[in-house]
Amino acid sequence: MLKFDELKGTLAAVHLWTQIAGKIRLRQMPWLNHSWHVTLYVTPKGLSTGSVPYEHGIFQMDFDFHHHQLLITTSTGARETVELIARTVADFYKEVMGKLSAAGVSVSIYKVPSEMEGVVPFDEDHVQRPYDRQKMEDYWQALVRAHNVFTRFRSGFTGKCSPVHFFWGGFDLAVTRFSGRDAPVHPGQAPNMPAKVMQESYSKEVSSCGFWPGSEQYPHVAFYSYCYPGNEAFGEQPVQPAAAFYSKEMGEYLLHYDVVQQAAHPEETLLAFLQSTYEACANTAHWDRKALECDLSWFENQYGCFKQE
Repeated sequence: MLKFDELKGTLAAVHLWTQIAGKIRLRQMPWLNHSWHVTLYVTPKGLSTGSVPYEHGIFQMDFDFHHHQLLITTSTGARETVELIARTVADFYKEVMGKLSAAGVSVSIYKVPSEMEGVVPFDEDHVQRPYDRQKMEDYWQALVRAHNVFTRFRSGFTGKCSPVHFFWGGFDLAVTRFSGRDAPVHPGQAPNMPAKVMQESYSKEVSSCGFWPGSEQYPHVAFYSYCYPGNEAFGEQPVQPAAAFYSKEMGEYLLHYDVVQQAAHPEETLLAFLQSTYEACANTAHWDRKALECDLSWFENQYGCFKQE
């Protein structure tokens, strides 16, 4: 069972740590559409920047939630580690930047956290933050399982689709499908986020789903699904499972994590939510589903893809 109140202290610290790593990746990567160049990726150990270019080749930053370290490696053979422990964000930031320099990576970042209100720059955040190893491992294992279901869900769409990736701004795992049509200009409202970035991210029609640990305003670990642009009929569609619901306040369908965890068939329950909420978007927004979707049953039967033994 994942409970927001039990996770929030540790996840608040890790959220800020991943922002530091994400901003380093942002600084070094060429721009990709919809900010796909800034994301992190789920790995067998935790979360990773993947390969990032720098002067001497490539480097990578890996959050290891087995051994509770941030590992920095480079293509020149450098290797540095930062321990994941209870500490201040300023202390973590100072050590990360020092270890990057020791590894031969010279980089500077905008030090104010993104998509968060009431924040201070990383190097000025001297509040002691907790870090509970077991709570972080529990949440990361949930990320791993969500990642696998999202990956399976992604495979049934032949149109433009994002990777399954982790956005450190909102601290959520997400995958996004595109209709191929332009969208109206997004209002672009998010704390410490340029409006132009938000507008480019939502420059095309999308159906997006994800996994999110909740917030003080909505203290529930949950799966979500929304469409942009929205339409009145979207939130009125029947979706699965029965416990899923549409939040007018948040403008998206929600399914609490514990419903999926306690289901007789958790993966199929989550897949039903992802598929039915996507159909709510695609049908009400009149997407060309015949051109955008594919039937994978033949491949699954032929090659055993995704079969659960």
